[in-house]
Amino acid sequence: MVRPTRHAGIFATAVAVLLLLDTGAARSDPDAAGTPSPPGAPGAPGAPGTPGANEIGGTVTSTRGAEAGVWVIAESQGFKTRFAKIVVTDEAGRFLLPDLPGAEYRVWVRGYGLADSPKTEATPGHSLKLTAVVAPDAATAAKIYPAAYWYAMMKIPEESEVASVPGGRNGYLMWMKNMGCVGCHQLGNLATRTIPASLGKVSSSQDAWLKRLQSGQAGIQMINIVQGGLAGVPIHYLSDWTDRIAAGELPTEAPRRPSGIERNVVATVRDWSDDRAYLHDLSSTDRRHPTVNANGLIYGSPELSTDNFPILDPVHNTATTFKAPVRDADTPTTHDDPVLRASPYWGDERIWDSRAVAHNPMFDSTGRVWYTARVRAAGNPAFCKKGSAHPSAQDFPIDSSDRQLAVYTPSSGKYTFVDTCYSTHHLQFSEDANDTLWTSGGHEVIGWLDTRKFDRTGDAAASQGWAPFVLDTNANGKRDAWVEPGQPADATHDRRLAVSLYAIMPNPADGSIWGSVAFRFPGAIVRFDPRTRLSEIYNVPAPGFGVRGADIDRHGVVWVSLASGHLGEFDRRKCKGPLNGPTATGDHCPEGWSFHRLPGPSFVNVPQMSVESSYYTWVDQHDTLGLGANVPIATGNLFDGVHALVGGQFVTLRIPYPLDFYAKGIDGRIDDAAAGWKGRGLWVTSGDRTPWHKEGGKGTKPLVVHFQVRPSPLAD
Repeated sequence: MVRPTRHAGIFATAVAVLLLLDTGAARSDPDAAGTPSPPGAPGAPGAPGTPGANEIGGTVTSTRGAEAGVWVIAESQGFKTRFAKIVVTDEAGRFLLPDLPGAEYRVWVRGYGLADSPKTEATPGHSLKLTAVVAPDAATAAKIYPAAYWYAMMKIPEESEVASVPGGRNGYLMWMKNMGCVGCHQLGNLATRTIPASLGKVSSSQDAWLKRLQSGQAGIQMINIVQGGLAGVPIHYLSDWTDRIAAGELPTEAPRRPSGIERNVVATVRDWSDDRAYLHDLSSTDRRHPTVNANGLIYGSPELSTDNFPILDPVHNTATTFKAPVRDADTPTTHDDPVLRASPYWGDERIWDSRAVAHNPMFDSTGRVWYTARVRAAGNPAFCKKGSAHPSAQDFPIDSSDRQLAVYTPSSGKYTFVDTCYSTHHLQFSEDANDTLWTSGGHEVIGWLDTRKFDRTGDAAASQGWAPFVLDTNANGKRDAWVEPGQPADATHDRRLAVSLYAIMPNPADGSIWGSVAFRFPGAIVRFDPRTRLSEIYNVPAPGFGVRGADIDRHGVVWVSLASGHLGEFDRRKCKGPLNGPTATGDHCPEGWSFHRLPGPSFVNVPQMSVESSYYTWVDQHDTLGLGANVPIATGNLFDGVHALVGGQFVTLRIPYPLDFYAKGIDGRIDDAAAGWKGRGLWVTSGDRTPWHKEGGKGTKPLVVHFQVRPSPLAD
């Protein structure tokens, strides 16, 4: 094992202090954290215009002059949800907070190289001269750094220590990043880089981490990854990490202040649900037609935590819920799942209690909301199983389904069960005459529902279908008898794949359906042709690995979040060899892949890799944010926001308050196409399983963020 020496720790701390305190020195890079501008230079304070009746404007200066690229936050307690508006100062330290509903606000400054400024009370229509506070030391400056900079301090084991893990060191990283630990938590935030005193008496920091990873209702999942799949290796490195931080070690890199387009971002932060629940996804509109439900309610899915599904009204700033039912009384609840240890935050209270376990919502064109939600226990009805006359069951019978479908009609409050033989996870509508709803999550099958037929007949069995994933190994262009996974090849037969999809992506270019294959190394993406029911698989090549959430653009290019610290791009049109036949088994088109390194520092002993651990990627097919059509947007799970790839460069949209925003569900909506930037925006929900890990601690609710991008930092 790699163990830090005392001298190495002292050196790292010294380097960190030099880097973090250097934020006030003059540099050639005008966007470096805390860089001042001399009087008379472009960064000197300018005279802001008079704010409008629903705006607050002004300037931000410090003892160093104008402060460019810092956040100005206006928060009000005058609404029934949290309400905060956040903007970034321009090169002269000027700011304009637009579209503020009438209320009293507290306004303050937060930025790299600064301590939080005092809060100033103000109402819309006024101009402020805010005084920023230069951080007195490196530790103060680092408090607001994104979690990535703290997580990068963790040491990574050598290959020999993790030889038993599939994929070796990269396989280990996959599980420590977006496939495991950072799939649910923002490692590196204050809550995770410290040990809570409420954990109780411990004999060592390793003992503390063992207890921590067994705590609460997710304890079994956490300890199984760390002690099972990773053979206990992370415990040493987690404890070493928190020990060094407790001793005063700081990040060795400082983040850059927002620049360019990042200074044009306007973020509005609200909350919903309650402080014991977490959110997984949200839906604001029909993905295919993003003007559906303009200015309307937004719906969320709370997964394992509750059956009280949240609803946000962004016009009136109110949050409500509706209670999702299940069809069968014997549907299990997460409340009864076994628990190994009490939670250091909630004790023996079982805060999760869900039967529906709704994972993902999706609007249709009529304004209804479809959910991947459980309606019954796992055992399938007879029409799904062997001996059934159902065509899909005759092809590939299924005995159980962990989660099905439901549809909610807001106008009537009706919640309709849709019993499916296949399990569901994510869902997307295709652009076809049947409004076919495709789902991932099936056990080695892809599932679909003809929603037009279901609406006409109410017959879930007749309206659904599913199919296994079969490669055209004999290259005759049709699906034939297949050999099972692991069986010897047969030149006259096709081959079935033992894969299940995580993301689901209807391709608007050719009608095919794509999915990501996660939770195995190195991961892959799969193409399914609904006409032939044949599939293709494309493994991610080095340097990429760790496929998680993915989406597709209108040209059929797939974009995928990777544990390797990349946004992966796959374009099937670039493939040079045959796409079917005996050699088309996954590694036959490396030329189709491109990799875009995500922002962020590297682990201390893995210098080539971004520590960023993106959970999901969503493609803005219809330019709902204003950065262009088909812009891929990856969740920035260690950066409190999202990363948009614009013109080959990443633009990071960060939420600096409250700290520790963990993006998961993304949706884009156009409320008024004629209103310019004000009529469009991106909706993102926080999706960490522990809302109390955010700034504010216990009592903090899940967040909903509305990102907008204006043409300049002072545009109204």
